[in-house]
Amino acid sequence: MVKIGNFEIVKGDITKQNVEAIVNAANPRLTPGGGVSGAIHRAAGPELWEECKKLGGCKTGEAKITKGYNLAKYIIHTVGPVYKGSPDDEKLLASCYKNSLKLALENGIKSIAFPAISTGVYGYPIEEAAKIAIRTILDFLNENEGIDVVRLVLYDDKAYKIHLEVLKNLLPVK
Repeated sequence: MVKIGNFEIVKGDITKQNVEAIVNAANPRLTPGGGVSGAIHRAAGPELWEECKKLGGCKTGEAKITKGYNLAKYIIHTVGPVYKGSPDDEKLLASCYKNSLKLALENGIKSIAFPAISTGVYGYPIEEAAKIAIRTILDFLNENEGIDVVRLVLYDDKAYKIHLEVLKNLLPVK
């Protein structure tokens, strides 16, 4: 684990994090799906899908909040962009992190865990996605108070190492 202020990067399973809110890398219909979303729905239980059905989906870059059921106090669902290599991809991915963090603040959430949004089946190159995620989270934390822990949870060694390298390159040299 690497910790800078109230930002952490860890290797692990997002469904095992002891935080108030877990971010779900969701699809536009908020269905259970595969990957991170499937794991979150399985861990939270069937009540999560029942609540998601009532939300009317979620647009790319936006975020919605539900109860966390068996997983955490809350689950924040955000839909990352399917990578196309367009300038909009970066804006949409950054807005996933920003909008999720805004929802956390609005709901008094003090600790939140994110996966690497859009880097699975949505095909976002992990190094580019890491730069956007880390920069967006650090900027948000610099501009806002109220969240004690923002944790980026990476599932495997490769993703973890890439995120650590990106973080090192984004930090000012001392």
